[in-house]
Amino acid sequence: MTEQMTSKSAAAIDRAKAQGRAALIGYLPAGYPDVQSSIDAGIAMARNGADLIEIGIPYSDPVMDGSVIQAATTEAIANGFRVASVFDVVAGITAATDAAVLVMTYWNPVMRMGVDEFSRRLAEAGGAGLITPDLIPDEAAEWFAASDKYGLDRVFLVAPSSTPERLAMTVEASRGFVYAVSIMGVTGTRQSVSSSAEKLVADTHAAGAERVCVGLGVSNADHVREIAAYADGVIVGTALVAAIRDGGVDAVAQLTKNLSAGLGRATAQA
Repeated sequence: MTEQMTSKSAAAIDRAKAQGRAALIGYLPAGYPDVQSSIDAGIAMARNGADLIEIGIPYSDPVMDGSVIQAATTEAIANGFRVASVFDVVAGITAATDAAVLVMTYWNPVMRMGVDEFSRRLAEAGGAGLITPDLIPDEAAEWFAASDKYGLDRVFLVAPSSTPERLAMTVEASRGFVYAVSIMGVTGTRQSVSSSAEKLVADTHAAGAERVCVGLGVSNADHVREIAAYADGVIVGTALVAAIRDGGVDAVAQLTKNLSAGLGRATAQA
């Protein structure tokens, strides 16, 4: 990749850092409860403090997702969601906001559409790149080529179980940021954030990562505040999905505003 190609994710995280705070990354499934609602919710997140928006592709076998997200994605599929609709969601959000919009997807839907075709359509929709929870760098040659061709970010995951060698390989392969999984297990809200997350972020930075963002188990402003002290970004998913389920777009907007209070923004403006 040429140096002049700018990472949208990196730029969004760096803007937050320049304001003296961590970035807030909010996740919602595409097409839940319908395509327009997921566009409206993404815009609401961006307008209430989210720097990056993560849009998930509903998938029939979500190995990493907890019960709340599984239920939402199952409903989206039952309501007729098609993979190609994710580009409508991304385009709708990017047209209305400055947030970097990434798609989080298991690899099978990308392979079925064709890696180059998927990447081209994502870039045309204004997307920043992909978060790929079940794709490892060792098996990502086709994605490397397509992401370089279309200027897309490649966000791979690291976990507390990652070896030093695996951390180094993942950092080298990633562009935009590295996604640090705070706990072993599936997504879901928890009372506390794992203490292993801080060590994992430190180890990932030590392996050469410029930006490390933490997800899994982050559900309130206290969690955000705790993680923002050591990570470059904080990823919230399940709590936002529950918000749109229970209160629609307005609830997503309010929760995002509450979560952003933990980023350190008020301190930075003082």
